[in-house]
Amino acid sequence: MSRRPARRPPRGLPSGPAVAGAAAMLARMTFPETAPYDHGMLDTGDGDFVYWEVCGNPEGKPAVVVHGGPGSGAGPFWRRYFDPARYRVVLFDQRGCGRSTPPVSDAATGLASNTTHRLMADMERLREHLGVANWLVFGGSWGATLGMAYAQAHPDRVTELVLVSVTTTSRAEVDWVTEGVRVHFPEAWAAFRDAAHPREGERVVDAYARLLADPDPEVREEAARTWCRWEDTHVRAAGTPLVEEFGDPRYDDPAFRMTFARLVTHYWRHAAWLDDGQLVDGMGKLAGTPGVLITGGQDLSSPPDPARALAAGWPGCELVVIDDAGHGLGHPGMSQAAQAALDRFAGR
Repeated sequence: MSRRPARRPPRGLPSGPAVAGAAAMLARMTFPETAPYDHGMLDTGDGDFVYWEVCGNPEGKPAVVVHGGPGSGAGPFWRRYFDPARYRVVLFDQRGCGRSTPPVSDAATGLASNTTHRLMADMERLREHLGVANWLVFGGSWGATLGMAYAQAHPDRVTELVLVSVTTTSRAEVDWVTEGVRVHFPEAWAAFRDAAHPREGERVVDAYARLLADPDPEVREEAARTWCRWEDTHVRAAGTPLVEEFGDPRYDDPAFRMTFARLVTHYWRHAAWLDDGQLVDGMGKLAGTPGVLITGGQDLSSPPDPARALAAGWPGCELVVIDDAGHGLGHPGMSQAAQAALDRFAGR
C-alpha cells in the first residue's frame, strides 16, 4: 500500500523513541568510531582521483569497505563494524562520489569512465598502492554487487566476504526496484513514473538518466529530487528503524542528490555491465573462500532471492536472513549479524 512521507525533524536528523532506541542499540553493538591514521587521493590514470583512508591497527587484518549506492560514499559509520585493535580497515569513495574527484554532482563530469570494471581496477590499484597482499571484503547493497564481482575477478586477493542487503544488479532486479515494486506503493510510483515523462517503450530508469543529462539545470534538479524521493519510499518501507520514520537525511543535500541519482541510474540502466546471471554462475570461483551473506526478509529494495541464488552455488557461504529486517544496516539484527561475522573472521 502507499505511504504518506513522514514529516522530517529539524535539520533532517532522525528522532523519536523508536529511532532513538534503535540508534542506541546499534551503538552498543558496534565499536567506537576511530579516526583514519592515513589517507590520500589515488590517481586512477584516466582523469579520476579516488579518495581513500585507513584506520584501525596498521598491523591488523586487512579489510576493504565497498559502499553502496552507487554514489553513497564511504561514511564513517562503516569503521564502527571493525575491532580497531584487530583490523586494518581501508575505505574509499568510488569514482565521482564522496571526496573523490571530479564530482559527478557537476554536470560537466562525464560518466563514460565510471563503470563496474573501472571500479574493480581502482580497488586493485589501491590494494597495490597500500601494499596489501589480500583482504576481507565488506560491502552492502550495490557494494555487495561490486564486492562479489571483484572477488570473482580476483579470488586470490580475497580472504573472506561479508555482504549485506545482497544485490547482483541484474536487469530483473533493476526492473523490480524501479517498476515492479509499484505493487506496494501504487500512488508514489505513479508520481515517480509521471515525473519521468517516459517516451514510448522507454524504461523509467532510462527516462531518468535522460532527464539527469538534460541541459536545463532545473530539469536535472527536479529529476534528482524525484528519483531520491522514490528511493526513500522503497528503502524505508519496513524493517529499518533508523530510516523508517524520517527517511535518509542525505537526500536533503542537493550535491548528494545529484551524485546519487546520476550514478544509480547510470549503473542500473546498464545492469552494472555484467552479463545476465554472471555473478550467480561464477560462484565456483569462490570455492574455499568463506563468506557470509546477510539479507532482510522484508527488504523490498533487494529481496532475498539474489542472496539465496548466490549462496546455493557457494559451498563456503553462510546465508543469514533476518526475517523482520528491511534494507541496510539500520536494523539491529542486520547490524548484529555483520558485527558477528567480522568478529569471527578477525582471527583467521
